[in-house]
Amino acid sequence: MKRRQFIKAAGVGLAASAIAAPAIAQSMPELKWRMTTSWPKSLDTLFGGAEVMAKAVAAATDNKFQIQTFAGGEIVPGLQALDATSNGTVEMGHTAPYYYFGKDPTFAFGASVAFGPNQRLNQGWYYNGGGRQALDEFYKKYNVIGLLAGNTGCQMGGWFRKEIHSIDDLKGLKFRIGGFPGRVIAKLGGVPTSIAGGDIYPALEKGTIDAAEWVGPYDDEKLGFYKVAKHYYYPGWWEGGTMLHCFVNLDKWNSLPKYYQAVVEHAAAYANSWMIAKYDELNPAALRRLIAGGTQLHAFSPAIMDACLKAAHELHAEISQTNASFKKVYDSMNAFMKPGYSWFQVAELNYDSYMIRHLSTIPG
Repeated sequence: MKRRQFIKAAGVGLAASAIAAPAIAQSMPELKWRMTTSWPKSLDTLFGGAEVMAKAVAAATDNKFQIQTFAGGEIVPGLQALDATSNGTVEMGHTAPYYYFGKDPTFAFGASVAFGPNQRLNQGWYYNGGGRQALDEFYKKYNVIGLLAGNTGCQMGGWFRKEIHSIDDLKGLKFRIGGFPGRVIAKLGGVPTSIAGGDIYPALEKGTIDAAEWVGPYDDEKLGFYKVAKHYYYPGWWEGGTMLHCFVNLDKWNSLPKYYQAVVEHAAAYANSWMIAKYDELNPAALRRLIAGGTQLHAFSPAIMDACLKAAHELHAEISQTNASFKKVYDSMNAFMKPGYSWFQVAELNYDSYMIRHLSTIPG
C-alpha cells in the first residue's frame, strides 16, 4: 500500500502540505516499535486489525516508522498487554480495555459494558461525544493513551453445554466471560472467569468451564467451540459494540514527532473501519456453516434479559457511588447513548426491521 493510497483510503485528511511534501517524511527519524496483542495469530480479524494498523503506519512513512506485531504470549501473556505498555516493555499494546477492570472498572468503558452502546453509538461517543477525552484522562494514570483501533460489532452470547431456560440456570455456572461483565454474571449467581482466547477451547473441552463467550460466528468457529458445546446463545448483551484499543506508552507517544502521531492516529482509525467491515463480511457465512454442522441457536429469553439488565444497572450504580472516574465516564456514555437510541428507533430500526421481514424478496 502506497503512502498516499493509505491516507486516501483511511479518509483521515492529513494536512495537504504534509501529504504533498514527501520531504517531511524523509526528514523523520527511523523508528522500530513493538506492539504486543491479546490475540492469537489465528484470528485474522483481531490480530489482523493490529497488523493492518502496523502496515498502514509503515506505508504512510515510507517504512521509516515500523511496528512489529506480536501475538499474546510471544512477549507477555495476552492479558498483560496494558501492563507491558504502561511499564515500557513494549511501546504499544492492542487489546480490549475491559480485561483490566481488576485495576479499575473504568477500563470497561474503553471496550463495552453490559447493555451499553452498539457499535455505531460507541464510535460516535468516542470520536464526537467526549468519550476519547474522558477515557484518556483516566488512562493517564497508567502512563498510556488509547486509540480506537477496532470494533467487533454486537457479539454473541456464547457457547453452553446445556440449555439456559431461566435465570436459575446461571447459578453456579462456570462461565468464561471477558472482563467487567463477569461481575453481572456473579450478581446472578454465576462463576465468571477470564481466560485468554487461545486457552478457552481446552478449558471448555476438559469441563473446567461450563460455557464460554468470545466474539461471534467467524472467530468462534476458528477457535472450535462448536466441537465441545452445541448450544449457541444470542445476543451478547454485555458487548453490544465492543471497542478495541491500541494503548501507547505515554512517554513514547510524547517523544514522537507530530507527523508520526498523526499517522498513528489515522492508522488506528483505518484499522477500526477495516475490522468492522471484516466482521460484517465473514460472520454471516460462518453462522450458516455452524448451524449446518449441528449448532443449536438460541435466544436468551426476555425474562433472562430483563434480570441481567436489572443486575447490570444495579452494579453500575453501586460502583458509581464510590468510584469518581467510573461515574464520570459512565455519565458521559449514557448522555450520548440515550438520545442516540431514540434516533435509531425512528429511522434505523424501522428500515432494518422492514428489510429483514422482506429478505426473501431480495434477488440472488
